[in-house]
Amino acid sequence: MSDTPNDPAAVQALSEVRVVELGGFAAGPCVGKHLADHGAEVIRIESRVALDGFRTNYPPFKDNLPGIERSALFAFTNDNKLGVTLNLKTEPGVRLARRLIASADVVIENFTPGVMERLGLGYDVLASADESLVMLSTCNQGATGPRARQPGFGTQLTALSGFIEVTGWPDRDPSLLFGPYIDYIAAAYGACAVLAALDRRRRTGAGCHIDLSQYESGLLFVAPALLGYFADGRIAGRSGNRHPTAAPHGIYPCRGEQRWVAISVHDDDEWRRLRTALGDPPWAATPDLDSQAGRKANEEDLDGHLAAWTASRSRDAVVDALRGQVVHAAPVNDMADLFSDPQLAAHDFWRPLDHAEVGDHHAEGPPYRLSATPAVIESPAPLLGEHTHQVFAGLLGMTEEELAQLDAEGAFY
Repeated sequence: MSDTPNDPAAVQALSEVRVVELGGFAAGPCVGKHLADHGAEVIRIESRVALDGFRTNYPPFKDNLPGIERSALFAFTNDNKLGVTLNLKTEPGVRLARRLIASADVVIENFTPGVMERLGLGYDVLASADESLVMLSTCNQGATGPRARQPGFGTQLTALSGFIEVTGWPDRDPSLLFGPYIDYIAAAYGACAVLAALDRRRRTGAGCHIDLSQYESGLLFVAPALLGYFADGRIAGRSGNRHPTAAPHGIYPCRGEQRWVAISVHDDDEWRRLRTALGDPPWAATPDLDSQAGRKANEEDLDGHLAAWTASRSRDAVVDALRGQVVHAAPVNDMADLFSDPQLAAHDFWRPLDHAEVGDHHAEGPPYRLSATPAVIESPAPLLGEHTHQVFAGLLGMTEEELAQLDAEGAFY
């Protein structure tokens, strides 16, 4: 592992790859971030005609004051990228997009199916000019099928994919998951698919069009419930914190405000170790609790006794005591805990950046580390259109006269 994971001089795995990114929110831009963090030159196309929803609709904002440059979530998703504006509702804007894409290796887009084709930027058109182009299209339910063009967000996808049906308590309504959960699942698969396509292109010279369904990506995360249905027709439902075999298994309160610990005991030996950690209280000596079946039959009483023990102690003391006896236990971290977590610090997960309006903040590093080509995170998310001149005059060599004329035609709005 490199000792300097954020050294701009370090060689990066994707330093010779150029990516043009269109779309918004998380599903497409998160793929671009994975690539940018490892050296790809990612050029993000936006427009003032239809702003990215992360810029406008998703708090938190700097100082709780909304603004298109003040979104923490946009900043968190788009660091290390160049940002340009093009009005794709104009012919000059589309023409410039094609010219920019002609210089790229990869295109990423997460519009509703059919949008890129209506803009004149569909894969068939783009590949006719460059057969080696890799294009990733990621949308709710894929580009084909009876529901392909049905719009939606992460909330609808988590409902559609079965997550919400199994989340919550048996006697209560289903529970929503926080945020566009499946977008982030799909982004990881999207990054892998792009890398596989680039490897294939390196070997064969051929590009390809990747159709990534976020819906189907999410199904992989409910595979155990699906397997249960395939095996015996059982339809999984909500079970709160219960586990099919482990007991005790749950979240227990600790001393202080909103401090919790997760504990799970999976076999009789672990139960005996838990008893030792608890000081072998009389209630734990009940013979019924010596077997898994007995513990499952007495879960409510067991949870009550265990919660009384944890509630009188600090969270860290509970975790230390249980781990000292090799019992599965972990703190329930809040956001402040994550930011100060020593494990994440040791992996340089949080990388400091300074944004013109958001100010000093930390970007999210990759969850994997490449020993010879570590990720480098050195630039904050772009301001709207911040690099338009740099890209079109510098990278594409356009003259000031050309840019002025195109600007007058509304191409850069």
